[in-house]
Amino acid sequence: MAIRYPVIGQWFRRPDGTLFEVVAIDEDDMTVEIQQFDGTIDEVDVERWPELLPTEVSAPEDWSGSVDMDPEDIPASRDVELPNGYHDPLAFLDKL
Repeated sequence: MAIRYPVIGQWFRRPDGTLFEVVAIDEDDMTVEIQQFDGTIDEVDVERWPELLPTEVSAPEDWSGSVDMDPEDIPASRDVELPNGYHDPLAFLDKL
């Protein structure tokens, strides 16, 4: 089995089942920054990448793992009242 090299935005799975996404590659330091499904950020040396035995996988459908929210905190509908100014995206721009 060929080792897949890291690509920003790609998801991988380790043999132990750990899911992670490549979020950055630092070519100067020769490191790969990964974010595990639970939100934990880690850094791996490029030389150590093959030792992870990563398998390329599709992004998980349940995105809540990397977000610090409990399922009951996620709004059930889109009819939630938004704060003032949120409806107008231009309200956040600095005015001259």
